[in-house]
Amino acid sequence: MDQGSIARILKQVSGGDDEIQQLQKALLDYLDENTETDASLVFSRKFYIAQWFRDTTMETEKAIKSQKDEDSSEGTHHAKDVETTGQIMHRAESRKKFLRSIIKTAPTQFSTLKMNSDTVDYEDACLIVRYLASMRPFAQSFDIYLTQ
Repeated sequence: MDQGSIARILKQVSGGDDEIQQLQKALLDYLDENTETDASLVFSRKFYIAQWFRDTTMETEKAIKSQKDEDSSEGTHHAKDVETTGQIMHRAESRKKFLRSIIKTAPTQFSTLKMNSDTVDYEDACLIVRYLASMRPFAQSFDIYLTQ
């Protein structure tokens, strides 16, 4: 991964403190801008929104499950884990809220809400997709799957 390019994209894209959300927004802007030239990008955009929403939901469910497991075991790190779980829940809710706002926005309205659509070109969009894909659990544990 080219961290320098990711950092450059994050600097060009103004937004909140969540870098994943900023990259998602930049990618959605790129896809929305180019839907006129390639109709399949409409489906790609919808797929990414649905997948990110699902990932956020799964992350929330895992946090709740781990909290319940910790409650039953009453470990010494309980207070630290609850705080971490609360942070995960808060971040997940903010991402869900962001994705819901994107879903409710019509594509024609979405184009007027763009930050800077010319900040992301095709190569940057490919880099964003690779970076976001590398953050998924399967990509992070790929070596384990190959070893098994």
